[in-house]
Amino acid sequence: MDIFNNLWSIIKTIQFRDIVDILAIALLIFGLFKLIRETRAVQLFKGLLLLFVVYILASLFNLVMLSTLLRSFFEASVVIIAVIFQPEIRKALEQVGRTKNIRKYFRVFSKYGKSDEWELAVRKSIVDAADTSVLFSRSRTGALIVFERETMLSDIASTGTIVDATTSVALFGNIFFNKAPLHDGASIIRDGKLFAAGCILPLTSNKDVDISLGTRHRAALGISEQSDAVVLIVSEETGVISLASAGKLTRDYTRETLIKKLNELLLDDVEEEEPKTGFFRKGRKKK
Repeated sequence: MDIFNNLWSIIKTIQFRDIVDILAIALLIFGLFKLIRETRAVQLFKGLLLLFVVYILASLFNLVMLSTLLRSFFEASVVIIAVIFQPEIRKALEQVGRTKNIRKYFRVFSKYGKSDEWELAVRKSIVDAADTSVLFSRSRTGALIVFERETMLSDIASTGTIVDATTSVALFGNIFFNKAPLHDGASIIRDGKLFAAGCILPLTSNKDVDISLGTRHRAALGISEQSDAVVLIVSEETGVISLASAGKLTRDYTRETLIKKLNELLLDDVEEEEPKTGFFRKGRKKK
């Protein structure tokens, strides 16, 4: 009976903010489990959990040295977890930052810097890339073109050569010519201009990728997983034109379908019409 009385006295002290606090911690723990469930980090997490069980047992049986050593280990657990789970933590934060609502919120402050000249440059780069892709598809010339969006890719650009030039079919042809020094890397398009060429992209960590896909496609998937970039790929073996976005690959594009899809992905967020006066407003332009 004393146990129930003590439990009831504790329950009576719980306030609404305590419930919110508990729910927040529960959601964080659930998110952590969901994040690492299908990654190599789950094995590391099991190891940490096993050490925690050993620490509890050492404390119960008064094993002073072992419990002291493990206590010191867990006191530094925040740093240890940050180091061990760095790739998973980074991926989770990037996913949060790339969620649609967050991006829309920040775009309120950034879209006013997008001028008509910017939109024309992006449209030109899309058409130039599509025309180049068709030519490369016929000649079986491999290409890898990354369209930068909200996530800046300066660290990736630093692995190649800064070009900062207006796009054109001739320029793409010179860069991806199989004897050219920059043909093996990726080209990055920033604000409608060819920003860098010969860049090295990270490969995808997805083990379920089709084994028939080569390094060029795996690199495209890799950068699309780690950023919100849209990547155009022309296969050197088959001439198939593909796009990688958000870790997914779509294939068999023609010039028209490629231009349409790139316009949707790169310009859909700025294709908002001005609101009407009065009670009625125009909706977003559909494509």
